[in-house]
Amino acid sequence: MADQGIKTQDWDTFRAEAQRMLEAALDQMQQAAERPWQPVPDDIDARYAVQAEARGPQETVDRIIADVLPYHGGNTHPRFWGWVQGSGLASDLIASVAAAAVNANMGGRDHGANYMERAVVDWTRRKMGMPEGASGLLVTGTSQATVIAFQAARLRALPDLRKRGQGDGRLTAYAGEGVHNATLKAVELLGIGSDNLRKVPLVDGRMDCAALAEMVAQDRAAGALPFLVVGTAGSVDLGLFDDLNALADAAAELGLWLHVDGAFGAWTRIAAEPYRSLSDGIGRADSIALDFHKWMYVGYDCGMALIRNEAEHRAAFAARPSYLEGAERGLAGGEPWFCDYGIDLSRGNRALKVWTALETYGEAAFSEAITGNCGLAALMAAEVAAQPKMALAAPVVSNVCVFTARADLPPDAQSRLNAEIAQVLQESGEAVFSTTRVDGRVLLRAAITNHRSRAPDVRAAIVAVAREADERAGV
Repeated sequence: MADQGIKTQDWDTFRAEAQRMLEAALDQMQQAAERPWQPVPDDIDARYAVQAEARGPQETVDRIIADVLPYHGGNTHPRFWGWVQGSGLASDLIASVAAAAVNANMGGRDHGANYMERAVVDWTRRKMGMPEGASGLLVTGTSQATVIAFQAARLRALPDLRKRGQGDGRLTAYAGEGVHNATLKAVELLGIGSDNLRKVPLVDGRMDCAALAEMVAQDRAAGALPFLVVGTAGSVDLGLFDDLNALADAAAELGLWLHVDGAFGAWTRIAAEPYRSLSDGIGRADSIALDFHKWMYVGYDCGMALIRNEAEHRAAFAARPSYLEGAERGLAGGEPWFCDYGIDLSRGNRALKVWTALETYGEAAFSEAITGNCGLAALMAAEVAAQPKMALAAPVVSNVCVFTARADLPPDAQSRLNAEIAQVLQESGEAVFSTTRVDGRVLLRAAITNHRSRAPDVRAAIVAVAREADERAGV
């Protein structure tokens, strides 16, 4: 029986193959500029089909190098600006090796990884300007962080929620037009309902606080229970920021929990001016959702929920059955446990990626990179403006640039052309733009959260767009 089951029979062979895999991974990172996204081959399903036959580490590494590394999502490439995807860091590789060796369960108990997560939470809290004692939890990303924050907000509004449920009461939440889909999913998942997420109009790209107050008054008069307002630090479409100080004032006056969706834009807190001031007031929020895997470039997945009131955070999730009882000493010590602050009992070690990145490169390097990304978005806007047939959809505020390749065409023709150009440049490997819609037109969009991007990348990409636009203007 001792010889059965899973085992590494030959550690020397395994060590050699692990080192070969490490070298291939280092090559992949070092040569990122030479390895853009490419379409997956037609037989990829067959290559990945699970046979579950013991083939040993050598053949497995061969297959990973041949069939896995080439067919990545492209976000490691310096001309990848689609959606809002981070680029990953070389330090992730070091952290991942250590994390795999330790295999920490971050749900609780007394071991070093939990102390590291508390240190990462505390550093982030300070950068966001939240008070000492504020609570935090590393999660998959802003989508999960939003659910956690909204549940804490809901419990403030309905103290008996966990025992009695929401009942027949109608909770209402408020967010600006264009708020991220994570907010919509969270209100649906929590049973609040999408009809009760009230979209507040924008004025100059910011939530209209006067309109918010009117909507809250109307809903209260109709018997609803307004409980939450969602501010945006970096909108997905255009990179816009709400006036968070004004929202904090309004939330306090109206008795609402203020949540800030700072998925990427929260990190302007460590940028240089004029970008840092975009997120002024974020520390006044009751909760913040943010990602490290976007504008802090850390590998997927890694987000955080920050909540001002630790007691409210814990009350929303804490549950300790007998098999999870803590102790004053031994492995069952180490209070508080992170399982009391979120959905997951079993949790991976995301903190190590963040800690390794900050300790390897230093905060100043991230500040320079984030500030530089905003500068590249401004450069892209200038390059677009210099093209006689292109036009911006809106001024660049932060790191997002949205434009049309041919402003001289009718709107429908622009939409077809811009969508075609995005696909062609993705397939050629020259650049990755995604698309969005503004005023009914499909437009090209670059969200620059890539630490590998440089000015020549931006200039070359706009030249490629102009070339494709001239060749395809009749599509």
